[in-house]
Amino acid sequence: MVPVSSESASTESSPPASRLRTSSGSLARLGFADPEAAAALVADCGGLEPSLVERAAQGADPDLTVRRLCALVTGYDGDLPTLLRADPDFLSRLVAVLGASTALGEFLVVHPEHVLALRTEAVGRAPKDQPGFEDALADVEDPDALRVVYRRLLLQITARDLTREIDYETSVAALSDLAGATLSTALRLARGDVEGAETVRLAVIAMGKCGGRELNYVSDVDVIFVHEPADGADDVRAGRVATRLAARTMRICADHTREGTIWEVDANLRPEGKDGPLSRTLSSHVAYYERWASTWEFQALMKARPVAGDADLGAAYLEAVTPMVWEASRRDNFVGQTRAMRRRVVDNIPSEQLDRELKLGPGGLRDVEFAVQLLQLVHGRADASLRTASTTGALRALVDGGYIGRGDGAAMTEAYVFLRMFEHRIQIEGLRRTHLVPTDPDLLRSIGRTLGFRADPGAYLLKEWKAEKREVLRLHQKLFYRPLLDAVAPLPPDALRLSAEAASERLVALGFEDPRGALAHIAALTAGVRRSASIQRQLMPAMLSWFAESPDPDAGLLAFRKVSESLGGTHWYLRKLRDEGEGAEQLAKVLAGSAYVTDLILRAPESVAILGDEAELTPRTRERILTETRWAASRHENPDDAVRAIRRVRRRELSRIAIADVLDRVDVVEVGHALSDLTIAVLDGVLRVACRAVEAERGPLQTRMAIVLMGRLGGLESGYSSDADVMFVHDPEPGADESAAASAAMAVATQVRRMLGGAGPDPALEVDADLRPEGRSGPLVRSLASYRAYYERWSSTWEAQALLRACPVVGDEQLSAAFGDLIDPLRWPADGLAESDVREIRRIKARVDSERLPRGADPRTHLKLGRGGIADVEWTVQLLQMQHAHAVEGLRTTETLPALRAARDAGLVTAEDAATLEDAWLLVSRIRNAFVLLRNRAAASLPEAARDRAGVAWLLGYGLEESEQLVDDYRRSTRKARQVVERVFWD
Repeated sequence: MVPVSSESASTESSPPASRLRTSSGSLARLGFADPEAAAALVADCGGLEPSLVERAAQGADPDLTVRRLCALVTGYDGDLPTLLRADPDFLSRLVAVLGASTALGEFLVVHPEHVLALRTEAVGRAPKDQPGFEDALADVEDPDALRVVYRRLLLQITARDLTREIDYETSVAALSDLAGATLSTALRLARGDVEGAETVRLAVIAMGKCGGRELNYVSDVDVIFVHEPADGADDVRAGRVATRLAARTMRICADHTREGTIWEVDANLRPEGKDGPLSRTLSSHVAYYERWASTWEFQALMKARPVAGDADLGAAYLEAVTPMVWEASRRDNFVGQTRAMRRRVVDNIPSEQLDRELKLGPGGLRDVEFAVQLLQLVHGRADASLRTASTTGALRALVDGGYIGRGDGAAMTEAYVFLRMFEHRIQIEGLRRTHLVPTDPDLLRSIGRTLGFRADPGAYLLKEWKAEKREVLRLHQKLFYRPLLDAVAPLPPDALRLSAEAASERLVALGFEDPRGALAHIAALTAGVRRSASIQRQLMPAMLSWFAESPDPDAGLLAFRKVSESLGGTHWYLRKLRDEGEGAEQLAKVLAGSAYVTDLILRAPESVAILGDEAELTPRTRERILTETRWAASRHENPDDAVRAIRRVRRRELSRIAIADVLDRVDVVEVGHALSDLTIAVLDGVLRVACRAVEAERGPLQTRMAIVLMGRLGGLESGYSSDADVMFVHDPEPGADESAAASAAMAVATQVRRMLGGAGPDPALEVDADLRPEGRSGPLVRSLASYRAYYERWSSTWEAQALLRACPVVGDEQLSAAFGDLIDPLRWPADGLAESDVREIRRIKARVDSERLPRGADPRTHLKLGRGGIADVEWTVQLLQMQHAHAVEGLRTTETLPALRAARDAGLVTAEDAATLEDAWLLVSRIRNAFVLLRNRAAASLPEAARDRAGVAWLLGYGLEESEQLVDDYRRSTRKARQVVERVFWD
């Protein structure tokens, strides 16, 4: 039968006086969106009693309800209005379905006889009176009949759900049991279609929501197939038959015919996923899970439940795999891997859908399910009461066992049930598999009405959804971490204590290596009635969550305790962390992710104040730091006091740069510039202090002083572990005693090194002058004339190459400029390099490669001297500079990347080769800096320890579980760079 639409309804006739209550005006007052069309439709279909029309107006969509009701009255072979009047519950169920589900309404229009399935005598009078699914499907003999009966049974569940005759848990259990019965029937039909079916025993294991007896209205049904040969059957043939049986069962459920489809059967949770056989023997399943399975596969097996086929085989499967599930939490980085899977799910949501994702988005259903499953896996190994498959059942068990507080458990359950019911109402409308919140206001209005919102139902529905999302996000964090506080602190009245053993297990799963120490730190921070302890109890769940997502949770928690003990009495510290969530998260990240930053913060806890303020996380310019160091140098009469003030500036700015780096606010080039600018400003300030101190002792210096930056400092490419490579130069005043001037200059240089290299509350800055003429054998300070004489007579090729990095910017400006004029012809020869000089550079490089690489070091992973590493790229660029800088102005720079880009622009290297060298240089430089940040010490090679690699990967943005991707990227990048070096440098 075709439903009578409002478009085809007659609008010419007027209702007789006896039916004035169904006039358009009356219908408008009842809430019909198109009362004229509805009135015409009622009249055209023979008329409905006003009481039935008024009852239809209570449907989620009054207009849709009346259209479908009229179509049914017209198409039903009998007196349907009389049946409806005789059974008010029948009428309520029918109105509820017709108003909420276009798809089920269409099913009834096509099969009007099935409307009787909604009569009270068909569905029962109590919630426990579920339809007998197995009995109802027993007589089904073909797939189309299965589809029709499935729809009829689904209709009954939907009607009882919408009228609230059954609650959420009863409805999802019924949907799951119906799915199981449907699979059982499909397998029975498949056995009739597959030759040799008697040679194999086959069991269907439900997974996911079907396995947990919490299935959606429309969802893929996740399954795993397991088989065994029947007595005397051939193993290979039985495997082939089992595969055909499984495939046929899936097609019966998924195929589209004139009666529609049921749902897709998804077997991708099987071992090896899509690449694995569709069905395996029990022993093959066990072998896979024992040797190859990932953590997420054990998490999925928590929901496994035999639902169809050979019951004994299904039970044997469950008995074999269940013990493995509850040992999964012992795996290394178990929680990290599980969270990474959750993050990947979120990352794969299209950006335009993220805010509408009811299931996968932040604050969605998956957040609840992941939090609950994590807790089950961590504690279910020792507590069998937690080994339940449904989410709401697991929440009850977690509350009863004291693993989460009663209030939190109730709030999470309420939020989860609301989100699931919202999801169900969206799916019921068209029987479509979707988790997206609709944007159609009319659909939102009708869904809101099914959930009990009457005044502006669409708006209130969205408001409630957003509130529940916020609650889920809050509880997702709190459920896992708050009970750790309860294990060591006084309990709120409604809470149950998490035992010390259970708390330790949870901490180990989170990645803490010393759970007892962690619990002691938590207790020290949160115990007592002090205001600070109260604030810490508010902060701690979130802090623990952030620590657990970082490379070293133990170090992060310990450092947080030390910082809190140091700053807990200040008026701003805890208030800042409590009120500025971003600052607290940043603190957790830097403390647990960087020993270097932690050391700086512990030396000067007040640097925490910059967190949460984007402006404060921007490195200061050289000019600004110069102003500050010069002011610090001038305002203290005592040289030691002045140097301490300058070193305090350095410590603070090191903290700013390193924190910005850990938080990914600056790239490696910006870090190099910032660290170099800071060192320049510090050298400038300390040089002024040293000159003043020597003058106070000896009288006027009679000479001008300058410091020439060398190496990475001169190239503005300093790293966190870089020394300050410099050369000292002086120029006696006209008529001055040159010997006295030289002695004074030596005293100044010595003072500079002493003042910066001494122990103190900030990291020492080693001033290294070994790149000066004659190295350590030569004088620490030379006059400008002495440098000129040396370079004119003795300068070697390697010294000219070293001068490519020379940057005279500290001290007397005229002297610095004169020194630059002196060395420019050496480093940028007017006619380029002679062939003999090129050979000499290559000879020296070959010697460096063979002699300076540490014994036993792997040349494939050594960061500086390895193949395609820092030295390879820089020597290649420097050779091009010495060969062509006389003709290419852009090559006259101390920085590697600008020189490389200038060489590319001049056609000296191809764009592809330049990009390859740049990528390798940047990646290796980032790894070197990241290791110092992570461990507060330099690394010569790519880290070998798994934890170090994970930490470096995390700092570089790969994630803790993606260290092997970092290694692959490093090897690929340096290998390609080495190929370019072979062509360009070695010719």
